[in-house]
Amino acid sequence: MNVEPPATLEIVYANFAIINHSPSEVVLDLGQLLPNVPQVKIRARIVMTPLNAKLFYHALGENLTRYERRFGEIKMPQDFDPKQGFWVVSSGR
Repeated sequence: MNVEPPATLEIVYANFAIINHSPSEVVLDLGQLLPNVPQVKIRARIVMTPLNAKLFYHALGENLTRYERRFGEIKMPQDFDPKQGFWVVSSGR
C-alpha cells in the first residue's frame, strides 16, 4: 500500500492525552502540556471505532516491542507524577 501524506499536513507534538469512549467510538484528544502554563492546549482529536482503537492498541504495542528490542527498555520514572509529562485521563461517556 502506498501512503503519501499531503505536503501541508501539520505535525503535532503531544505529551498529554484525554481518552473518552462511548459504545460506538473512542475519542483521543492530544495536547501539549507546557512548563509553567496552567492550561493544556489540545492540538488534535482522533475518533475511531472501538475495533479500530483495539487494532491500533495492538499495533502500537508491537511497534514499542520492536523499538525496545532495538534500543533497549523504555523505563518509566519511579517517582512519576500524573501532573507531569505524558499522562492519559480516561473516562467513559
